[in-house]
Amino acid sequence: MTDEVESRAMMSRGRAHVLAGALARLLVGEVGRATTADSGAVRQRQRARAVRETLEGLGPFYVKIGQILSTRPDFVSQATIDELGALHDRVGAAPFTVFEPVLEAELGRGWRRWIRDIDVEHPIGSASLAQVYRVRLADGRSAALKVQRPGIASIVHADMAVLRRAGRLLATARPQFDEVVDIAAVLEVIFEAMAGELDFGVEARNMELGARMAEGFDLLTVPEVLLATPRILVQGMAPGSSIRDIGKASLGADQRLAVAHDLLAYMYHCYFVGRTFHADPHPGNVFVHSDGHASLIDWGMIGRVDRSISLKLALTLSNMAQNDGEGAAAAWVEMGKATLRADIEGFTSDVVSLVPRVAAASLDELNFGITFTTLLRYATRRGIRTHPMIPILGKSFANMEGSIRCLAPELSAAQVLRTELTGILMDLTCEMLSENYLARGALELMLASDSSFTQARGVLRDMAKRETRFTTDSQGAKKAGSGLVKYALGALGGLGLSRWWLRHRDDTKHR
Repeated sequence: MTDEVESRAMMSRGRAHVLAGALARLLVGEVGRATTADSGAVRQRQRARAVRETLEGLGPFYVKIGQILSTRPDFVSQATIDELGALHDRVGAAPFTVFEPVLEAELGRGWRRWIRDIDVEHPIGSASLAQVYRVRLADGRSAALKVQRPGIASIVHADMAVLRRAGRLLATARPQFDEVVDIAAVLEVIFEAMAGELDFGVEARNMELGARMAEGFDLLTVPEVLLATPRILVQGMAPGSSIRDIGKASLGADQRLAVAHDLLAYMYHCYFVGRTFHADPHPGNVFVHSDGHASLIDWGMIGRVDRSISLKLALTLSNMAQNDGEGAAAAWVEMGKATLRADIEGFTSDVVSLVPRVAAASLDELNFGITFTTLLRYATRRGIRTHPMIPILGKSFANMEGSIRCLAPELSAAQVLRTELTGILMDLTCEMLSENYLARGALELMLASDSSFTQARGVLRDMAKRETRFTTDSQGAKKAGSGLVKYALGALGGLGLSRWWLRHRDDTKHR
């Protein structure tokens, strides 16, 4: 065993002991609450507060876990959801001397050639993962400098190892629960989403992708990446202040609604078209300027979905916006997997009763994000496994909805979706007509046609040898006939599309 492996194992054991101690304190507190004369509701609130404080004390990784749990009513009680919604990852500012060795290790001893001035006395942000300073660069530009706390990556990796083991134990102890939740897959999705929190080079790439996706939105920007290493990130300053602090009076009603619409529309396009999205757009990460422009910062945590899941999610939300409960239920089931004990009819009934309350409500009247995650509780209760990315999507949507509520609570998330749906469909259509997509379609059709030719040759060979048997089952005959028709259409389609592709390629070469 190498020194590095031994070090990681020791760190993992150490974090396991820390976690065990935290759980023991929670248990002692629970025993103490059981002996009081307080009502059940009071004890529930006290328990929820103790869980939140414990997660905050364990550090950034558990704060993220708690934030995701706050969107899972199928996991935790409503009192706990309300308390976890107040989770924050803020710690007291550490002296600059703690971070200076990181700067030197990442940029070299001459790092001050890059940074002319740095306000070390007043950090503009302090969390358990990093600290942020206002700086002036050598070329005179103002910027934000983000420096990772020394040793924090090892702690988070150790926490991940502990949770993997705990997840395996829970899956073994509660197999029916794991059947509908897939604990291991959910944890891996969370770990992957947090990659940018531990490597600022990854976060920089996330920001650049986010900026490209924001190009079609007049009121939305992502700060420019100026310099990035695994533990250092220098970016342009986001103008304005947190959407929580900007104040409705700072903007006119039309400005408020316009910037709120752009923020929500941007997230819809990220979910359904770009399929890469900001997973942590809480109010502290959304800045708004008095001129009506907004910026999205802190791209350390992002989510990614494949085309199939994004289309099914779009269909689910579109059906909810159009007050189609049965359609929303069917699309949700398609996103996941019905277990052997699934009650599809019951789930459909649940969704049909929920959707009418969502379709016409404003953010001030209804929490659309939490309503969306309520579907998780229905699905789990009815034995339907949900795709592991859905909790991250739910967290992202609930965070952005909460941010927008600070500025324009009268905005309807469903109405914004209805407004943007045509543009989203146009983007998806253009994607389907792109050269890469058509080329892939041609390959799939050619594979289908090749399979049909192979089967046809086999049938003819068997007929020549008089080995073919025909059944009088009319249903089987219909299925066989349908299969042959599909193969024939696949063959013709593959040949036709291949011919078109070759002609298109030749025309392109001669232009």
